[in-house]
Amino acid sequence: MTFYRRNLPHIDKPDSTFYVSFSTKNEFVLPAEARSLIYDHCLFENGRTIKLHAFVVMPDHVHMLFTPLQKGHEEWFSLAKIMNGIKGASAHSVNKLLNRKGTLWEPESFDRIVRSDGGFARWKLYIIANPISAGLAKGPGEYKWCWHE
Repeated sequence: MTFYRRNLPHIDKPDSTFYVSFSTKNEFVLPAEARSLIYDHCLFENGRTIKLHAFVVMPDHVHMLFTPLQKGHEEWFSLAKIMNGIKGASAHSVNKLLNRKGTLWEPESFDRIVRSDGGFARWKLYIIANPISAGLAKGPGEYKWCWHE
């Protein structure tokens, strides 16, 4: 287990499942085309660096539930590397699409290690229900930028 700190503490425990949330800088609202790009970046990592369980791209933030994959003998992809990859690549693509420069994402992400099957189910349900709670969909499966296994 490794521990690192920016402004928030982060614990990176091998072979754990994580709930992660990250937001756009200054609550920048992502247009539909940008949400589609971010959705594709999240899916791209599935099977490469993470086993994705669920995620949603909201207008100004993203929620993800995933398990980092093993990259070597008793070595897993780190949470920092995974998040830098997703946030960095998606920011580059979105900035190019929108012909803008500058920071897209807040530097910090909120993350939690999922410690039980009940916790896993709660986070997954929270992700799936997030667009409904925000008034962007009436039921599961209606929001275009929500994915779950």
